[in-house]
Amino acid sequence: MTVQVSKPYQPLAWSGTTVLLTAAVLISAFPNEMYGVYGFFFASVIWTVVGVLWKEKSLIVLNGVLSLIYTYGVTKHLLSVFTG
Repeated sequence: MTVQVSKPYQPLAWSGTTVLLTAAVLISAFPNEMYGVYGFFFASVIWTVVGVLWKEKSLIVLNGVLSLIYTYGVTKHLLSVFTG
């Protein structure tokens, strides 16, 4: 019989998953809006933190790089909003 051990920080991981799925819905429903990009940014940051807490290098690399990519997109959007 195998005993399954739950990883810590499950509420944080599930929050990241919820934000990620919500962002995917937003991108599908509003493809010309930035809602989904902001959602993906927050989800990637949450999953990067989870990766660090779990010491999972694959999660850290994947979501860390995605966070940087989305940071560029969010920054570009905010600059366009505030500079016209």
